[in-house]
Amino acid sequence: MYKIKVNNFDIKKICNSGQCFRMSEIETGIYAVIAFDSYIEISQREDELILTCTEDEFNNLWQEYLGLNDDYDSIESLIKDDSYMKDAMEYGYGIRILKQDVWETLVSFIISQQNNIPRIKKSINILCERYGEKKINFRNQEFYTFPTPEALMSVSEEELRDCNLGYRSKYILKTAAAIANDVTYLERLSQLNYEDAKKELMKLYGVGIKVSECICLYALHHMDAFPVDTHIQNVLGNYYPGGFPFEKYKGYAGPLQQYAFYYDLFNK
Repeated sequence: MYKIKVNNFDIKKICNSGQCFRMSEIETGIYAVIAFDSYIEISQREDELILTCTEDEFNNLWQEYLGLNDDYDSIESLIKDDSYMKDAMEYGYGIRILKQDVWETLVSFIISQQNNIPRIKKSINILCERYGEKKINFRNQEFYTFPTPEALMSVSEEELRDCNLGYRSKYILKTAAAIANDVTYLERLSQLNYEDAKKELMKLYGVGIKVSECICLYALHHMDAFPVDTHIQNVLGNYYPGGFPFEKYKGYAGPLQQYAFYYDLFNK
């Protein structure tokens, strides 16, 4: 068990922010996360996080994964003249951009196309149970790692369709084969700048602009990445008809997009 105090962090909002599909509330106020072949449970009392890991595990994995190395307090000074974004940030205060596994994020957001969050989570869970590796967590319960590219490339399209993946099955198969056959692809991708990474990702079968932006933001941690879905289209049309001020918000466009998405999704 490891405890740490952090400002501007809300595990419940992060769980519901649409950027991660294997984080879930398993008991009131307790969130389970499976990432990088590891399992952790996180709870929060005001500004104190309680994590079921050692201090070394926190420093080596979870601190970066949870976005705790990033400065979010500087954002407030940037948006002081932007009334919409001030409201969105206040509503979503505590959301941080996670730094997830690139391969898992790539497949997860291929699955997310024309889909909803409950179905995405269900499909990913089936995929992990069938083709991932079974492990035991600290409660002596089973959990499953995310399948490797090699594991998925050997599966038939029909078998993937049985995981509720539909037409996305072909995308996953071709992408898994491309990455399994290029063992340095993910490492090279992680070394590219934002624009080059986005272009490289869109060479993969079934990866368009929105999916590439999601991978750049939620895995490669390019904080200027700006995924645009129907919620963000709504925000841009209503509040930024002249275009989003990317230059003004350079270095923070991604987190601001996440506040806007969350605000538009839940503030009804």
